Amino acid sequence: MKLATLKNGSRDGALVVVSRDLSTFVAVPAIAATLQQALDNWNMLAPQLEERYTALNQGSIADAQPFDQNACHSPLPRAYQWADGSAYINHVELVRKARNAEVPASFYTDPLMYQGGSDSFIGPRDPIFALSESWGIDLEAEVAVITGDVRMGASVADAAGSIRLLMLVNDVSLRNLIPNELAKGFGFFQSKAASAFSPVAVTPDELAGHWDDSKLHLPLLVELNGKPFGKPNAGEDMTFNFAQLVAYAAATRELAAGTIIGSGTVSNKQGNLHGSSIENGGVGYCCLAEVRMYETIEGGAPKTGFLKFGDSVRIEMVDGQGASIFGAIDQTVTHYQERV
Repeated sequence: MKLATLKNGSRDGALVVVSRDLSTFVAVPAIAATLQQALDNWNMLAPQLEERYTALNQGSIADAQPFDQNACHSPLPRAYQWADGSAYINHVELVRKARNAEVPASFYTDPLMYQGGSDSFIGPRDPIFALSESWGIDLEAEVAVITGDVRMGASVADAAGSIRLLMLVNDVSLRNLIPNELAKGFGFFQSKAASAFSPVAVTPDELAGHWDDSKLHLPLLVELNGKPFGKPNAGEDMTFNFAQLVAYAAATRELAAGTIIGSGTVSNKQGNLHGSSIENGGVGYCCLAEVRMYETIEGGAPKTGFLKFGDSVRIEMVDGQGASIFGAIDQTVTHYQERV
């Protein structure tokens, strides 16, 4: 089943069911007005939404309308909780190696996770707003899951069963603000801009053959200014799967339905700088920081700059037939004062 939220002037938008091929949608106000309402009553409402989804794919809904990804908000325009992990240890290893620091042994057995702002997600086609390029604006292409209610101390198996939906995410980082924040010992805050999620959220059963061991085994496609930038496989080199990440988040607290858990920047192990880019036969990157890490490791200093006003970022995932699964995040970096 595929679900989306259309902008309608309200903070939480309107829930719609989207066809498998992303061509049509049907509004479902009689079932649930918002995605959060559906998640709060998932066991009762999901079967009703599934019925509409089946009928939509069969072409038997008379009031079906063309689906426009530009009209979408993030599936959850705001959420009770957004916690982002760092499940790809290769990304962490590169960060550490670039500054000649060892990766603590615990990082291989205990996930990293921070709690991000969830009160104001932006739509998948909305600009990436910033006040200054000097902040070091960077994309971070990731996969995320939305959970149902999760009890405190849930097992990994129970956590796996709580996963309701999957999405893509651009977790924008302001790299030049991070060092001073982390030096305070309290984690990210100002250095994390508003995140954007894919137009469509998808139930795990839609990913049959690709969703295995609580990992999504497909390349995550990233374009920067219209050119291929990354295509790492989200299922490879993932040290902690989504069930483990959810269980970690629930270790000392209950998680409410609608909690979003991110994978962290998708990153595959590969060769050196000259073999890791797509142009040189590698799988590329999901953030600019990794390019800069390779440059620092091999040349002593980074050469690639961060995003500038006017730069564009596109994040998407396609199935074995080349069809878009979640729709595309497609954003342009924009000075906040230009907002209308």
